Amino acid sequence: MNERDDPGPGPQHLASTPCIDSDHPEVQAFARTHAQGETPREQAISLYLAVRDRVRYDPYRIDLSAQGMSASATLAQAFGWCVPKAVLLAAACRASGIPARLGFADVRNHLSTERLRQTMGTDVFAWHGYTSIWLDGQWRKATPAFNIELCEKFGLLPLDFDGRSDSLYHPYDREGRQHMEYVRERGAFDDLPLQPLRDAFRQIYPDLPTAMENVEGDFAADAEREASRSA
Repeated sequence: MNERDDPGPGPQHLASTPCIDSDHPEVQAFARTHAQGETPREQAISLYLAVRDRVRYDPYRIDLSAQGMSASATLAQAFGWCVPKAVLLAAACRASGIPARLGFADVRNHLSTERLRQTMGTDVFAWHGYTSIWLDGQWRKATPAFNIELCEKFGLLPLDFDGRSDSLYHPYDREGRQHMEYVRERGAFDDLPLQPLRDAFRQIYPDLPTAMENVEGDFAADAEREASRSA
């Protein structure tokens, strides 16, 4: 799953868009604060860790509006699911002068919560999002979804990113239980493909928009409780 043969970056990979709003003042401030290091690789790693751990992963609240999926909105609310977190990392990279785009794949999540499985009706997460960052002449995949606290509660191995290799979900957790399985690669996109994502969600999860409006609870607490029962 590498992107070594893909074309190099163009101006679009540094441009601000309505969702990847890298010109938003708060996104700019976030990038200035967290793009630490002397090289783009060091800065990308620093931004990855900031998005991974400072923005809490929460798939119980999904807003598929353009505003709700924007980097600035995710930063303001300090939580998001995999796609808006990937959008935020792409925006922060672009704000720091590092070319970035979005990548998507369908994954089978073997360690979801019962509440989320009932809401979605499946353990397949379509259009799982990650960030693709141009570093040292290659596109590198970075997955900033699960914050470190959630990994500890869920018994997962945290995902790191070194800027030299792809950062993708681990197939197994700390106890050797199956965690994530990549079942379909959807490719890389210069901007958030919001309408195809909405169309896919409407088809695969027909009850999701209504259901997510009514989902209550704490995803991290549910994850910790279920992980402890299966330990």
